[in-house]
Amino acid sequence: MNWLDLLALIGLAIAAFAAIMTLKNLQCLRKPELAPDHPESPLVVCIPARNESANIEDCVRSVLGGGIEQLTVLIYDDQSDDGTGAIVARLATEDSRVRSVPTHPMPAGWCGKQHACWRLAQFALDTLHDDDWMLFLDADVRIEPGGLRLAMASAASPVGAARLGLVSTFPKQRTETLGEALLVTSIFFILLSYLPFRRMQTTLDPAASAACGQFMLVRASCYQAFGGHEALRDSMHDGVKMPRLARKAGWGTDLFSGVDVASCRMYRGFKEAWDGFAKNAYEGLGNIWLLSLLTVLHLVGHILPVPLLLIAVLASTGDSVRWVAILAAAAAIFLGIAQRMVIASHQRHSAAAAPLHALGVLLMTLVQWWSLYLSLRGRRSWRGRTLTADLAA
Repeated sequence: MNWLDLLALIGLAIAAFAAIMTLKNLQCLRKPELAPDHPESPLVVCIPARNESANIEDCVRSVLGGGIEQLTVLIYDDQSDDGTGAIVARLATEDSRVRSVPTHPMPAGWCGKQHACWRLAQFALDTLHDDDWMLFLDADVRIEPGGLRLAMASAASPVGAARLGLVSTFPKQRTETLGEALLVTSIFFILLSYLPFRRMQTTLDPAASAACGQFMLVRASCYQAFGGHEALRDSMHDGVKMPRLARKAGWGTDLFSGVDVASCRMYRGFKEAWDGFAKNAYEGLGNIWLLSLLTVLHLVGHILPVPLLLIAVLASTGDSVRWVAILAAAAAIFLGIAQRMVIASHQRHSAAAAPLHALGVLLMTLVQWWSLYLSLRGRRSWRGRTLTADLAA
């Protein structure tokens, strides 16, 4: 066996591991179901909004149609200069369930979104009991009719031994360009390939957890127990940090299937998607060793099989065909594409990027390293703000 055969076989093993892990995780991903005899709990939806004039009205109206009767919608206009504040004021006038939370100057060392969510939470907690829920929702998310009832049903369902304090979902992702699809759908590939969902549901291991910052339901008592957004004030990745904090405080966390709950167009175009992921892709991993390990796995298992297949075919002659390398590399490529097709079908997002699986993995790996560079240079920014207390500090 030569180096070409060995590398192709290792790549096939890595691709097979990711595909098997994805199938196991999809079996564990709960689909929310309504229980007609379950009493409805009040819900406060907290929406941070900075320059969201294109989104905020559609978002709020979708929330109001989410199927919850005891509903309050709180909006924090985070020093917008595009007319967001005027839209929020009008919505509050039209519907008494909608309220605008007073804006405060952002203290040094805070990430803008975390400060806005902190202000929203402090306002909400004045009216909530310990077992009541807050939903932190991004303004670009659209709730499906009745979607909030499904989400609350998922929060009420017991999972594992620990009481649930935080539940989250990834909304159905809408992508309208190939560049968006290549990057946005890659987050599902990474999540489902490496996070053991069964361990997330049966232990309180902080490392075995994840959430999506676009949609996070948090129990009031859990939020107060881990210190709320103040405990992650300098973070740009609440989807990683918040469930870990909740688990350290003794609360269970879980992900559920959100395809019938909400949808979102996260970014518009490749550049915006690149910049969006660059702000927190490295923080989501947390250390350079994990980034290096993932880079090796992605390179050998999902990127190299493409050139290896070409090399093996070109190196073959009539008397000596590199069957081991050819078949192993082709199988690894097939598994990667099939894995992305299965994920796209399950999550109901575009499958346009599936045939370009290797390119999508390459781009996501590059953006993770670029995110590390920005972190070390203190240059991570979003919505016109640069995080002053960066990972380099």
